[in-house]
Amino acid sequence: MVVNRLERWLRMLVVCLAAGAFLQSEAKATMVTRECNALGLQCLGGTLFLAADEPSVDKRVAGLEAYILNGDPSGSKVSGVAGPGHNAWLMTSSALVLFMTLPGLALFYGGLVRSRNVLSVLAQCLGIAGLVTILWWAVGYSLVFGTNFGTGPLGPFLGGTDFFFLKGVDAAPNTSYAFWVSQSVYCMFQLMFAIITPALILGAIAERMNYGALLLFIGLWMLCVYFPLAHMVWGATGLMNGVFNPAARIPAIDFAGGTVVHMSSGWSGLILCLLLGRRIGYGKEPILPHSMVLCMVGAAMLWIGWYGFNAGSAGAADGIAANAFTTTTLATAVASFVWGMLEYALKGKPSVLGYSTGAVAGLVCITPACGFVDSTGAVLIGVLAAVVPYWACSKLKKTLGYDDALDAFGVHGVGGTLGALLTGVFATAKVNGNLSNEAVAGKNGLAALVSHHTLYWAQLEAIAITIGLAVGMTVVLASLVRLFVTLRVPAEVETQGLDTAQHGEEGYAV
Repeated sequence: MVVNRLERWLRMLVVCLAAGAFLQSEAKATMVTRECNALGLQCLGGTLFLAADEPSVDKRVAGLEAYILNGDPSGSKVSGVAGPGHNAWLMTSSALVLFMTLPGLALFYGGLVRSRNVLSVLAQCLGIAGLVTILWWAVGYSLVFGTNFGTGPLGPFLGGTDFFFLKGVDAAPNTSYAFWVSQSVYCMFQLMFAIITPALILGAIAERMNYGALLLFIGLWMLCVYFPLAHMVWGATGLMNGVFNPAARIPAIDFAGGTVVHMSSGWSGLILCLLLGRRIGYGKEPILPHSMVLCMVGAAMLWIGWYGFNAGSAGAADGIAANAFTTTTLATAVASFVWGMLEYALKGKPSVLGYSTGAVAGLVCITPACGFVDSTGAVLIGVLAAVVPYWACSKLKKTLGYDDALDAFGVHGVGGTLGALLTGVFATAKVNGNLSNEAVAGKNGLAALVSHHTLYWAQLEAIAITIGLAVGMTVVLASLVRLFVTLRVPAEVETQGLDTAQHGEEGYAV
């Protein structure tokens, strides 16, 4: 479609030049008339006229420039039309983000549990994917990205009811979020984020939570934690959307989900694992991963899929996406290497688990910052992403004695919090002009915070709200679920393994 439009615009340019240069020639005038007719334009005696309902040549050129620059095409003939290149990138990114959960996270977590529980992790990931998709279709997308609550009291916390059951979500772009991406594609892209976020919680409660209780908890958690938080951070009227809401009361920034995805799941996972208690034998006998091969393969899939997660969050195939792609690579590679070297220095052996966990920690920490920091900032974030979560996973957990089974809190809770804070330290308008955009950042105070290097204050406010919401609602929701169904499986089921007891299958039938 774009190729045809480009050809049409170029032909128009040729016609205009021909009309001006050879207006005196009747033969040339005839040729111009023929070309005008082919383009659907009006021509009289070789002179070019635009039809009354056609945009001017200037507006057509402006539309082309807007497409290339990922800008607003309003007033041009292509206004309200999805751009093929940007749309293709978001569709690809959507598939990559789903690939992070199925099979990436499923294999990563599946390899880390004992063999008798591997299928329980896969079933949990699949169940969450289906449940969240239904909620997203019914109310989720609208509550996050709707706008009809507007400036009312609910507006900063929830989007609206305008897109319930995906009403009106079609191939036309929703320009509140992306000028060149079909709203249906944008909706699916964001759905993949909604799927992986609660799946991350599984790492904290692995091998002991009742399947029915888990699904009920996740359903309520999406409604009470994820949907409100995602709107606050990314919604057009969101409380903490410093980049795109000129009326944001807290001008914080989160490019791809440091607060929305990682902090919310990590902190909720911590509270849930405390409420469930330790696994049988924890701290008394070794509880080791059953397959580091699956773990490493899953981690590699997460790394690959994360390019859709981070670079896709630019909402276009543009320079900001390219920067996110670059910073994601740097931070992840650095964190993986540093984590391995920490093990080498402190334990004498660098492990595959260490390299894999370090890579995920780097991905987590760079997520909120990837579209706002330069390469040097990404490297520094990568170093800290290894050091701080390494301490949380190896020292803090042992000191406090909580059973965060697969280090969901240590990596996602601690790493997400660290990344959100470091975003406020390293973000620069040289990388992303939205940080100094007077129309938005100038009005809500973000531009001033960035220029004065004090953005971390807004980030700390966003961090506090995220922790408060995740922790508080997890306590309430878990207590509510407990009234209807047992949270934890019986001791004999835990000893036997969740695969056969809750799913009637074995991961490795001999």
